[in-house]
Amino acid sequence: MPPFSGMRCLVVDDEPRLRRVLVRLLEGEGFACAEAGSGVEALRELEKGPVPLVISDLRMPEMDGVTLLREIITRWPETAVIVVTAVAEVESAVACLQMGALDYVAKPFHLDEVRARVSQALDKRRLIIENRNYQQGLEEARRIEELFLEGVHALVFALEAKDAYTRGHSMRVANYSVEIARALDLDKDSIDTIALGAELHDVGKIGVSESVLHKAGKLTEAEYRHIMEHTVIGARILGPLMRDAPAALSIVRSHHERLDGSGFPDSLKGDQIPFEARLVSVADAFDAMTSVRPYRPSLSVKNAMRELEEGQGVQFDAEIVKAFLRAFAGGTSLPIPTPQLQPLRLPTRAMEARRA
Repeated sequence: MPPFSGMRCLVVDDEPRLRRVLVRLLEGEGFACAEAGSGVEALRELEKGPVPLVISDLRMPEMDGVTLLREIITRWPETAVIVVTAVAEVESAVACLQMGALDYVAKPFHLDEVRARVSQALDKRRLIIENRNYQQGLEEARRIEELFLEGVHALVFALEAKDAYTRGHSMRVANYSVEIARALDLDKDSIDTIALGAELHDVGKIGVSESVLHKAGKLTEAEYRHIMEHTVIGARILGPLMRDAPAALSIVRSHHERLDGSGFPDSLKGDQIPFEARLVSVADAFDAMTSVRPYRPSLSVKNAMRELEEGQGVQFDAEIVKAFLRAFAGGTSLPIPTPQLQPLRLPTRAMEARRA
């Protein structure tokens, strides 16, 4: 069976003799060929149905090959176009390649060369279509993941909203974290990663007993350890979705670690704690201290800042605490109000890693 059996092809040339030479050649390779004597006729033929391959002369009446190429690229982007040109017009052919033609053949052409160029052009077309479909699949997968993350985020929001003491906590922590990151001159993708991890840092509380979570009195040691399990639960929930955003996932697992190694869940110490988690832990602690809890009143902004300073090198990273103090110098805008719930987005770098 011929290699291109039944594939449609359109040959466009105002010289009938040259058209027939190309048509006979292509039909011998299995193509089902149509002919057009100008760009206008070619458009009418293309409008009848998809044509994978167009071979077109450049110099034609009514509509030349360049104008036809431009129309095909705009209206039928999956059609492979090979332009036919005189040897003296090679520069025009190169310009057509830059516009989107997949190859060119110079007159007078050899039939073996035409066969080779047609095969190469269709291989390029196949790869372009496969890549486009792959990219579309990635975009669809990204949106599915973001919708799942948004669903999880909505659950956290609803869980926090049940308790007047924790309402809006995750969103405020995200805003504090973003301001700290900006004070440290981090790049946009790092800031986006930190914002995502901060928004989702308490997602594991979905798996924590609500009676313990909302207990009015002081927690027992066992209850405190039960609540701290939310770090591991959250990382387990989000792990499959955030494999390309490990820094955001590290925030979920490690935001309750302490520099002295006495934190949860892994007793990490110093620089063993991921930088992003160290940053969010400062924001998390400040919001917790300046929020009313059923077992204690909120601290003043001044006293909460003092707690952060006193915790440097023990619980908190000193450079991050300093960045927080720079970001909110004077404390006049603190504590921040609860922002509006926003859709979650995976960081750009994570999506590029998925495409690679």
